[in-house]
Parts: sequence; structure tokens; C-alpha cells
Amino acid sequence: MMINRRIFLGSTLALGVSACIPPDQSPLGRLAAELRIIEAAGDGTLGVEIYNTATRQSVGLNSDRRFGHASSFKFSLAAMVLAMDAAGRIDADRRVTWSKADLMWVSPFTTERLGQGATLRELARATQITSDNAAANVLLRELGGPAALTAFWRSIGDDVSRLDRTEPELNNVPTPEFRDTTTPAAMARTVAKLIYGDVLPDAQRAELKSWMIATETGLTRVRAGLPEGWVAGDKTGSSGLIGGTEYNYIDIGFAEGPKGEGPLTFACYFRARQTEGEMQPIGAETLARVGRVIKEFAEPERGLPLVGKLY
Repeated sequence: MMINRRIFLGSTLALGVSACIPPDQSPLGRLAAELRIIEAAGDGTLGVEIYNTATRQSVGLNSDRRFGHASSFKFSLAAMVLAMDAAGRIDADRRVTWSKADLMWVSPFTTERLGQGATLRELARATQITSDNAAANVLLRELGGPAALTAFWRSIGDDVSRLDRTEPELNNVPTPEFRDTTTPAAMARTVAKLIYGDVLPDAQRAELKSWMIATETGLTRVRAGLPEGWVAGDKTGSSGLIGGTEYNYIDIGFAEGPKGEGPLTFACYFRARQTEGEMQPIGAETLARVGRVIKEFAEPERGLPLVGKLY
């Protein structure tokens, strides 16, 4: 009885002391707290990694948790086309065709070019900028399927990201699912390698970056939270679960401040709890708030925000 009482008293004291320990007041700790506030306000699960390619520092939330790609995989698919062309493995200017049976929802470019066809480069541009689903499937079919994209990720040091299915099946990724997933930490670094690393030659890297900047689907997400004057590009994704109660909002990309801040890459995944089977404002609003944290992370010398400042 005496030993048990001592254990009980010791445990109680430890709990009391830990409750008095103040939260992490370091710059990164305060930014992590901001991300937790954003997650709570969105009433969902937020996965974020913000990576400074110059300092190699990062800040995140649930950064090693797996989330589905939805359409965000198309950024890496477009990059793979450019990389294979640069390596002489394919001719990106080779023209291919497809049939009406290949078309599906969100296929504006392939619908317009049905019967005429397009080059692999044109399809890569369309799948990045317009998120053309049929274009993505045609590229996967021509280049070796989902396994080829997974192999591309492995070849550049990403041993986490994977693609297992094609559109539209790859969008059905419930929380326990392992297929067609990545983590914020892995993808933020993959974006860094493709936009700022040596995976692509200068010309192809600049081409991919210009496609990301021209992608308008992200203007209401992370980029909406960045200040005027910043240069940023991204690839978004959105998907609901078949028979589920969650909706996934995704935004991956890069951001550069007008005074040399960064350059930064980011990977944001927000799994919202909602009964509606279509996009809701809360998804874009949550990711836009992450954009404000990106600015603060890039400019620590200007003073970090107090917890709750975003609201």
C-alpha cells in the first residue's frame, strides 16, 4: 500500500509540474501553435509542412501523417514528363491521341482536342494548369502507369509518396488508406527538389515553375494568404470520400518573397468534416490561413505573430 501510494503521489506531482510548463515560445513553436489554431478553427485534420530551401528549416503539423494526393499528383506527373524528355528517355513532342471513352469530368483540354490529339508536353501542361483528368490518365498510360510515377519519386529520394490507381479511383482515400498517399513532409521536399534542385535542367525547371504560376485553382487557397508582391505557384487537389463524411482540400507549391524571403515550399492537406459532397468555403479559408503562416516563417526577424493573431 505504501509503495502504491508513493507511485500515485509521484505521478500526480509530475502531472502538476508538467501542467505548469509554458508552451514552446520559440519562433518555430509559436508558428506550430498557429497551425494548431487553424486546424481547430477548420474543424478537421490539417497536415502541413513549410520548408525553407535556403536554411533547410521547416515547421509543420501532422507532417508525417498520410493524406491522399487527389489531383496534386499531377504536378509530379508533369515534372516526370519534363525529366524523362531531358534525359532522352522520351520525346515530349511526340503526339498521342485518345478516344471519347477516355474523357471524364474536369477534362477541358482533352475534350477540346479530341480527334486532334496533343503532344506529351501539351498534356503535361494541361494536367498541371487545368487539372485535366483525362490528360493525366493518358500520360500515365503512355509512361508506364502509376508505378512509373512512384518509381520517379523513389529516384529523386522520396521514399514515401506513392500512386497506385488512376483517375477517378485514386480520389477515394479514407483515413486508413495507404494507397495513393503521401505526407506533407515528403511532398514539401519533393517540390523543393523539382523546383529548386537539380532533378530538372534549368530550362525544364523554369518551364514547370511557369506552369505552376499559371495554375489558377490555387488563387483562393494558400496563395490567397500571401502578401501582395510575392511570387508563388502551386497545384491543388480536392476530393470527397465515397459514402464518407470527409472532404479533402490540398495545396502544394512554392513561395518567394519580394525581398528574397525563402524560397519556400509547402504541402498542405486539410481533411474537413462535412456532410456536403462538394467543396465548401472552409477548405479554401483554412489553406489561405496557412499562407499567412508561410509569410511569418519566411520573415522571423520581423517578429512572429502572437497565438491567435490570425483571428
